[in-house]
Amino acid sequence: MQDLKISLKKPSFPISEQLDAYLTRYNRNIEIPIFYDDLLRFQGSIVVYDKDDNDTLWIRVYYNDFEREEIDLSLKKVYTILHSDGNEDTIPFLNVDSIDFCTFGNSKPFRVKVRNILNDNYTYFYVKTADASRIYGLELEHMLSPYNLNFLVYKNTLIEEHIAGIPGDEFIEKMLPNCSKSEKSQIAKEFVKFNERCMIRLLGDMRSYNYVIVPTHDFDHVVYKIRAIDFDQQCYEGKFNIYRPQFFKENYKMVELVSKTFQKLSIDQYKIEERSILVKRLKSYHVRVDKLLDCMVNDSISTEENIEQLKMTIFEYTQDIKFKRARNMGEILKAALEFMVRNYDDVSLNRLKLKG
Repeated sequence: MQDLKISLKKPSFPISEQLDAYLTRYNRNIEIPIFYDDLLRFQGSIVVYDKDDNDTLWIRVYYNDFEREEIDLSLKKVYTILHSDGNEDTIPFLNVDSIDFCTFGNSKPFRVKVRNILNDNYTYFYVKTADASRIYGLELEHMLSPYNLNFLVYKNTLIEEHIAGIPGDEFIEKMLPNCSKSEKSQIAKEFVKFNERCMIRLLGDMRSYNYVIVPTHDFDHVVYKIRAIDFDQQCYEGKFNIYRPQFFKENYKMVELVSKTFQKLSIDQYKIEERSILVKRLKSYHVRVDKLLDCMVNDSISTEENIEQLKMTIFEYTQDIKFKRARNMGEILKAALEFMVRNYDDVSLNRLKLKG
């Protein structure tokens, strides 16, 4: 287990014209009535504590009466754009219960709680600064993970839907010890697959508080899935192990669970399963993925030092000359996905030959 160092302050990368055109084509780029900077004009705040009186690192912000009325209406409109294609018939039945600001991390998001006053159902969405690398991460998650993501971009503002689940650090500390043997085995399997998925698509910094555990009740048991919730470190860092959740000390108990539960043969099998699923997703989304990768190849979302370090590390692993020739993070990710598809196709061809 390593104490990996993450860049203390990752810069926010602007959205290029090509990426902007891509977002417009796929209905991500939609005009909204409020910007991230508008929410920064709060007049006061209080600390938000959890049920155990621990500081959550979020503060609840307040605005003067005139601005609050305008901000509330704008946030309700954003909610309707995100969830009902802008149909404003429900606005009279919506209430903005709270606006929280996170003082921790790079993105410094606002979390907005919107409640339906007719039935008291509520949900959250997040308002962040639009950062190109984060947007690439969201799009890749939408296409290459088992989960669809709903988000909007307008100029310098990013709107993200809330991803429901139990924070990984809370689950590991409070719930994992009480899981049954079969549940622990299933969670270990999911962590192996999650680790493989993050590594292949170069999603970094998956410490336990940057993903959630999602329990779903089946007819005779509970199914657990792992979902990333932070996409800030998509294709930025130079250290390869930052893209492998298994190397973070915060995930030690998950790694320990895997090592106690499975032999290497089983771990390798689950890795193969995840790669197989990723290849199928790539092929089903191939046009859209190609267009996104083309944007990345022509974009700058990291430093020269990080690019050089990462491509040479992966080249040493794979001996694939495409990594050594890569000029930016887009080309590194493209080479990684092509390498995976090529290996998968070779294995499939060999199986066909054996059957023949």
